[in-house]
Order: sequence, then C-alpha cells, then structure tokens
Amino acid sequence: MDQTNGRTVTAHLTHRGEYLGSLGPFAVEEPWWSAVGPVADRLRDASGVPVAVLRLAAVTGGAGGRGGHTTFHAEALERPARRLPTGAAHAWPTARPQPEAPLDPEALSAPEALSAPEDLTRPAARSGPAALSGPAARRADWATSDGLRAALDWADAAARAAGRPPEGPVRQIRSWNLSGLFLIPAAQGPLWLKTTSPAFNACEAGVIGLLGAVDPDLVPEVVAADPARRRVLLGDVPGEDCWGPSARTVEDVVSRLVAAQAALAGSDALAAAGLPDRAPAALPGRVHRLLNGAGADGLTADEVTAARALADRLPVLVAELAACGLPETFVHGDFHPGNWRSDGRRTTLLDFADSCLGHPVLDGLRPRAFVSEECWARIADTWARAWAVHAPGSDPARALTLAEPLAHLAYALRYQEFLENIETSERPYHEGDPATEIRAALACA
Repeated sequence: MDQTNGRTVTAHLTHRGEYLGSLGPFAVEEPWWSAVGPVADRLRDASGVPVAVLRLAAVTGGAGGRGGHTTFHAEALERPARRLPTGAAHAWPTARPQPEAPLDPEALSAPEALSAPEDLTRPAARSGPAALSGPAARRADWATSDGLRAALDWADAAARAAGRPPEGPVRQIRSWNLSGLFLIPAAQGPLWLKTTSPAFNACEAGVIGLLGAVDPDLVPEVVAADPARRRVLLGDVPGEDCWGPSARTVEDVVSRLVAAQAALAGSDALAAAGLPDRAPAALPGRVHRLLNGAGADGLTADEVTAARALADRLPVLVAELAACGLPETFVHGDFHPGNWRSDGRRTTLLDFADSCLGHPVLDGLRPRAFVSEECWARIADTWARAWAVHAPGSDPARALTLAEPLAHLAYALRYQEFLENIETSERPYHEGDPATEIRAALACA
C-alpha cells in the first residue's frame, strides 16, 4: 500500500499487566509515529473501553519519525466488559522486525479484530507480550500503566480544584519519549495535560511563569502544575500552529520574544529559574566529549577528523559571537513556527521543554530549517532589527552568520541527550540526529 501520506499500525493491548490481545495491521492517515490519537481511537472502538497508547515497541521502515509500520503497547484504562472478538494471531515484534508482506487494501478497510487474550503462563508468552509491562531502563513515567493513570488522575483532580471539572472523555493526542499530550474537555473550555521528563527537560510551568512575568500574552495559561513530575495543565490556546507564518505573525512573535529576552537578561528572576546552562562558553568541551563518545556514531573517519578540527576552533568562534554584543538570557530552545500558535490576533509560544540559559541567537536561527527562504529572510531581518533596538551597538546580523555551526552543534548535543535518556525501543525517533547536525555544522563552518 502507498504510505506516502500515512503509515500502518499494530497495537498490543494490556490492562494492569494482563495481555488482552492485538489489533492490526491497520492504516492511519497521520504519518507521525508520535501522533497516537488515531491508534487510541481505533483500540477504543474495538475494545469498547477508553484506551491510551503507552509507547512505541518497534518500527519497520519509515524515517524521520514518520511512515512505515509502527507497533505500539497500549493500555485499556478500564477492563473490557464485553468479550473481545477473536482474530488473526498477533505478531510480536523482535528488536528489529523484518519488513512485512504487502498489505491487502481491502483487508485494511475492513473492520479489525483484536486477537484473543494470550495465556501468559506459556514460556513463549512471557518472552513476548508478557514483556510489555516489565521494567525497562529509562522508560518515561507516562509510558507505564501506573504512571499514565497517575498523570490522568492528577489532571482530573487539578481541573476540579480549579473549578473547571472535566466534561467528557480525555482524548490522547501525542505520546513519545519526549512528552505525552492529552486534551480534556472541561467547563470554561478545553484543558491540555502535558507530561515531560525531569531527567532532561526544563520545568515548563516555571518557564511559562518566567516569560509570562514580562509578556503575559506570549504564553499559555497554567491551570495547575506538578513541577517535580513535570506535569502541567494548560488552558486552551485558540488558533492554528504557524507553519508558513504571515509577515504579521513573524513581526509579532519574533519581536516580542526578543523584547522578553532582553528584559530577562541579567535579571534575578532568570538567575533563580534553575534553567539548564547551555551558554556557548561550555560548547567546546561538550563537543569534544560528544565526539569522544557515542556522538561520533554514524560519522566517517574523515568527518570525525573534521569535526574535531571544528571543535578546536570553537573557542575563537564563541569569542567572536560574544563580541557581537548580545546578552546571554532565556532561550526557548525550539523556536520554530510549529511552536507558535495564532488566532490572527494573538500569537502564543508553546513547548518550553528545551528552554535554557544561553545565547538568544539559538532561537534566532531555529526557524530557518522549517520555512521558505523568503520567510527566513523576513524572520532574520525582524530578529536583527529587534535586537538592534534592545541591545544598542550590537551586531545581531553578524551573530546569525557566526552562530550557524554553533547552533547545529548545540542541537547535536541536545539530540544525544535525548538518546541517552530514553528507552531502547524509542531510539528510532532520534537515531542519526546527532550525526546529521554535526554534518550540517561542518557544511556551514
């Protein structure tokens, strides 16, 4: 079947450690692996109970986090009251499954059936589906049955405490190693539960409070937060994500972020925020350590040699960047248009998990890979003009040019951080990303 605009899925269903069967393969139009809402919906329809996807168990084919055939572990939030239908026996994935036979489009459009529950007393079962709920190193809290339920229970209680009780079933939107996202219909408008990992992400509620203190309209409403567990309950942000942003949107969001960053630079609030320090001064040592370890995986010997030579030059590049006169300050960390949301009147920033203390040029450069050349020229001009106002005597345009290889190396480090903090089955989301960013740095250095 043509998977240009979608993918196929097999899902294995459990309830509190009991294996309930499997569904699939079936087709979904949404190509992104982390967009698990359609998978949860199909499992709900087949089982008759609310279901949430916990994690990616295996993937065959696809690239860049989309396409191919994905296998998931999902959890029934209630035990099915009716008997599960029988169907074709499930195929349990190995660590690296072989490509499956071509799928029959007619079969994909037919009603799917869950396979019969498996007898987990059999040794073969214990080595396959029984392993679903077993412990795994670095598994995200929301990718476990108990952790998922705890997060949903917390959100329900927090919404009620805020006078905004849920008014319908929770809908899962996204789940992967970086975050879980759930839409909660509630009084006074929808709420959003987001979960991230304390191991390698900033506290989004704290960052929103920091940025909101200088520009309240630039951030979403925090209804409740559990900073220790990196859970946050957010108010709804009307509008659309700003892929292909208008000139008006660019002027609005870029200039406002720069103004907020200038206001926060050197402030007591920023110093007390506890953000990860990713200032450029530490970059040379961090890059050398990256190249001495797993960060060199996927690079040729010549590329490693060139990358080491670039790392040796970094102190000079960092000094030249500092001479451009821009202050180190709050950095969003993933300032691309998909994290800008606008209703045509107000533009709001989303997704602060990558936020840090660092050089603002990282945000200035981030949109480039996500927009057309024409749009990038507009963003770069807006960013440079805004910083020229807020940092008189600075040279922001030169900073954009100097920092391009530094930004790629910074993201190589960040992607390696992801890989070192997620479970093995989820590594396909990010494998190869550090090497890709190192190559990009070499290409523009």
